[in-house]
This record gives sequence, C-alpha cells and structure tokens, in this order.
Amino acid sequence: MAEITAASVKELRERTGAGMMDCKKALAENNGEMEASVDWLRAKGLAAAAKKAGRTAAEGLVGVAVAGTRGAVMEVNSETDFVAKNEQFQEFVRNVAQIALQSGSQIEALNAAAYPGGGTVAETLTNNIATIGENQSLRRAAVLEVSEGAVVSYVHNAVAPNLGKIGVLVALEGSAPAETLQTLGKQLAMHIAAANPLALTADELDAELIERERAIASEKAKESGKPANIVEKMVDGAIAKFKKESALLSQLFVMDNKTPVSDVVAGAAKECGAPVHLKAYKRFQLGEGIEKQQSDFAAEVAAAAGTNKPEPVA
Repeated sequence: MAEITAASVKELRERTGAGMMDCKKALAENNGEMEASVDWLRAKGLAAAAKKAGRTAAEGLVGVAVAGTRGAVMEVNSETDFVAKNEQFQEFVRNVAQIALQSGSQIEALNAAAYPGGGTVAETLTNNIATIGENQSLRRAAVLEVSEGAVVSYVHNAVAPNLGKIGVLVALEGSAPAETLQTLGKQLAMHIAAANPLALTADELDAELIERERAIASEKAKESGKPANIVEKMVDGAIAKFKKESALLSQLFVMDNKTPVSDVVAGAAKECGAPVHLKAYKRFQLGEGIEKQQSDFAAEVAAAAGTNKPEPVA
C-alpha cells in the first residue's frame, strides 16, 4: 500500500473541503491516488463538486493583448511570485502577448519570433533568466479571431495593465455596434473568470469527463437504496445538471444568477437590433494543472553540505 503523507492529506483537503480523517481514508482506499481519492470522496458525498481548478502552484503572469478582431492570451511562468512583480518580467509578458497576435499560439513559433529591440523571444527570455536570476518559461498561448465583430479581453485582479493571474478572451461575431460588443464582451469575460465554464456548449464537454461524472453519480445514487429504474433517472438528472452548470451558454449569468448566458447574448442582440454570436472564449488561470513539487528543505541543505540528514533522537 502506498504511503499516505501529511502533504497528500492536506492537498486532498484543500481540493475537496472534506475532513482530515475522511481524506486519509480516501487515500488509503485508493492507494494514494489523488484523482481517484477525489472521486471517492465525491461519491460518498463528502466533498464539494469538483469544479475547483485544483492547486495553482506555478507562479508568473497571464497577459492579454487585443487588436480589433483578434486577441491573444499568454502564460509565462516563473519560480516565485516575487518575479511577477519585476518590471522587466512584466514588460516581457506584455510584449510576448503582443507578438502572439501576429505569430499565433505555437510556443516554438513564439520563441523564434523577433523581439522588440533585437534578438528573438527565446534569446530575450534567456537574458532575462540570467539578469533576474530565476528560471522562467513560456507555458502556453491562445489566439481568438472573428471576421466581423470584436475580441474583448479581461484580466481579473490585474497587477499591471493587461497582466494578472486570470486572463480571459471573448470572441463576439456580428455587426452590432462596437459599444455593444465591448460592454457585452466585458460582462461575459467577467462571468467566465468567476464561473470557469468547461466548454462553450454541453455538446463540447469532454466525453471522458462526462463518463467520470456519470460513474460518481451512479455510485452516489446506488447508495440511496432506491430501485434500479429510479437510480438510472437520478444519474441522468445529475448528468443533465452537470452539463448545464459546466457549459458557458447554459450557465446562469453571475450578475443576476437567473438568466442563462445564451439569453444574455440574445438580449443584447435584440436591444441593438443587430446579430451577435458568442463564437468562442479562452480562460487562462495561472498555474492551473501544475502541481508544486514537495521538497524536504532540511534534506536539501544536508545534501548541499555533503552530510546526511541527522536521524531523530529516540
């Protein structure tokens, strides 16, 4: 059986909100596997629904850039939050987001692109690492574009213009007035930052994710002791609810918590008398999907000094 560490119990508590003993039992039942333990707790009704982004352990910045009908969002990672406050680092992220508008979202192409003032993005990054004294990397980028309309950006809790921890792009297609598109786009972007939808529509939700949710819902429904036909209906109802709450267009708009986002878009189009279509969105949250490595500081110091970590006194 895998060793259950205090760190893994703590992480599971942070991700699920379940009690310490329940987390410890979940890890023991699932051989220390984190995702399986999350599902186990949810199936037992001991955890909140897993819409949390998980641990956002990486540092750095998310930057956005928009030029008319095209927008880019960029994540650049650093080792510590201290570097994110560095003006040289901030300028680099802001410039690379602008470069992505032309070069696209492929990291290889971005690294090879010309950087303002000379050299390439990759060469500038190498120089920044040397001068700032901390490792940095281009993690990901995305570009949205419409043929007619606008791409609107939003940064949540911005630390500087167009830079922060969460960056959102909203692509609105249509001939509505620019003011309508900008206002609607900003409202939708703020909703996306807060609600974190998993897809634009229910049909676009990941099939494996749906199956995982179905397995959890089935386990919970079986524990109710109800007949099989009722259990099946309970599972179908749970999946329908999950799809509705996870897809952007069917989510309830955060500004009134009662109007579906699709109706908000339709209402804006009706009010201005011109078509508006929510074509796509992108949401980058700094470090999502990256887990900080656990380290034993005392062991690292001892290793650096060429000594063994002292044994505890009995």
